[in-house]
Order: sequence, then C-alpha cells, then structure tokens
Amino acid sequence: MDSVQKEKIITEAIKKAKDTTPKIGTSANNISFGGDSRLDKFVAYQKKYPDMSIDDGLDSLKYEKTFFNRFLYNRGKVANSFVDEKDAREQFFNQLLSYGSIALFVFLPIFTLFLKLFYIRRKYTYVDHLVFVFHTQTVFFMLLSIYYLIDLLGIDPQLWIFTILFLVYLFLAMRKFYHQGIFKTFIKFSMLNITYMIISSIGVAIVFLVSFALY
Repeated sequence: MDSVQKEKIITEAIKKAKDTTPKIGTSANNISFGGDSRLDKFVAYQKKYPDMSIDDGLDSLKYEKTFFNRFLYNRGKVANSFVDEKDAREQFFNQLLSYGSIALFVFLPIFTLFLKLFYIRRKYTYVDHLVFVFHTQTVFFMLLSIYYLIDLLGIDPQLWIFTILFLVYLFLAMRKFYHQGIFKTFIKFSMLNITYMIISSIGVAIVFLVSFALY
C-alpha cells in the first residue's frame, strides 16, 4: 500500500469519525439551558442515543459517574420527553401549577412584610396587612376563574382587561384600607407592584427548578 492510499484511508476515517460524533446543541428540537452547559450536552446526547444507559452515556461523554452527573443526565431525558411527548408536557405543567399554589402561600407572608414596610408609620399590625393581602388575592383568583370559565365557553377572553380590572381594584382597595391620598397611594401602589413582580419572578424560577428536579 503506497503513501497516497494510506493518506486517503486516514482522511476517510477522520471524516467518518466527524460525521458520527454527536453534535451537541445543533438540533432545533433540543431544549437549551444556557447553550453549552453540562445539562445541554446531556440533553443533546440523550436525544441522539435515547436507549443508551446513563453510565454508558457518561462514559461516552467522558464524565465521572457521580450522583450529580447521573441526576443531570436523567433530567436530560426528562427534558427531551417535554419536546417529544405531549402527555409529559401536560403532566409537568399540572405539577408546576400544583407546586405554584403551594409556593403562593409561602411567598404571601414575605410580600406582606414588604407591605408593612411601605406603611411602617401607620398603626397596622402584620396580621392586618396579611388579611388585606388575602382579600386582594381572593379577588385576583375570582377574576382568574372568570377568565378561564369564559375561555372554556369557547370565547377568547382578553387577559389585559382582567389585569387592568385587578390593578384598579388593588389601587382602590389600598386607598380605602390605608386611608391615604391618591398621590401617596399611587407611589406605594407602584412600588408594591414592582416588589411583587420581583418576588413572583424569584418564586416562578424556584417552583420551575423544584418541579423539574422532582418530575
């Protein structure tokens, strides 16, 4: 065998190896967790080789077979099921809603604490603020229930309408309950909503991570 034939065989072998090597993160159907994270690699590899065992997959990717790596590889399998299976997505979101309901009652006392700080000069106890928060959340869930009932009737409800209705109610409720002027109430109303959005974002992130880890 001459040098030209040897070079040709080596070139073809390298090309074949490149073609068979899994390309991490190139599939349009893959879920991304940052682009080049360890979990992204596990998701892409598990999608390409769905029947491969966890230990074999970790060996192929040259990761140690630790508890954490096994857990992440298994989460990669779960993430791929969200893409490929409608039932898995529905089950996950149902679980997400279930945990979200629990998280809401956990974060409401924290939200109430901020409300007390906004009205620190007013002679209201923490329980008074908590009762106010529970009343406003009751109205929120009533509006949300009406929204979903209308949706079940086949009518396309406008979410922004219900959002504005709740915000108007919240502003009027704050003004009536705390007996302050329009300007002060508006300032505290704005600060309260910004605080609520921050707390809600943290809560949603925690609930999602917990749901994904326990699914």
